[in-house]
Amino acid sequence: MTENGRPPYSHLYQINVSDGGVPKHPVLEALITKAGVEGDRQQNLKVHGGPDRAVCLYSQELIERLQDEGHSIEAGTSGENLTLAGFEWEKLKPGDRLQVGPEVQIEVMSYTSPCEKNAQWFRDRDYKRVSQKVNPGWSRLYAKVLREGVVRPGDEVVLEKNE
Repeated sequence: MTENGRPPYSHLYQINVSDGGVPKHPVLEALITKAGVEGDRQQNLKVHGGPDRAVCLYSQELIERLQDEGHSIEAGTSGENLTLAGFEWEKLKPGDRLQVGPEVQIEVMSYTSPCEKNAQWFRDRDYKRVSQKVNPGWSRLYAKVLREGVVRPGDEVVLEKNE
């Protein structure tokens, strides 16, 4: 463990699910399928869910930086299913593949447009603070599932860069 109590490698910090909408709440493990995270549901299937948006990802380090700016965001509140730690988030891009734990493989498909339902977590309701267009490198990411399996917090996450 490092000084801050985290593993010294990129890892799954938290798994988050809800019965629709935000915030999503932490669970101790989850089955990741091509349809998404078991036990999770989205309210608006026109903009969330589906094979290319099966899993939403975000960075624990960016959440902490947003908290330092005075925003009340926490892991899961912005609707991400998997909160990851230990990545240079701004370098992740569509086409990159991630191995999550021993079983799951996902591919980043797109940047996630910020949703007005997240305004409650942001000072002055500035939810576009996490817009890729407004602040490149701060967006959540959508991923499709290439290989299904079970994940748990602390699982190593390995980036397979798409050059």
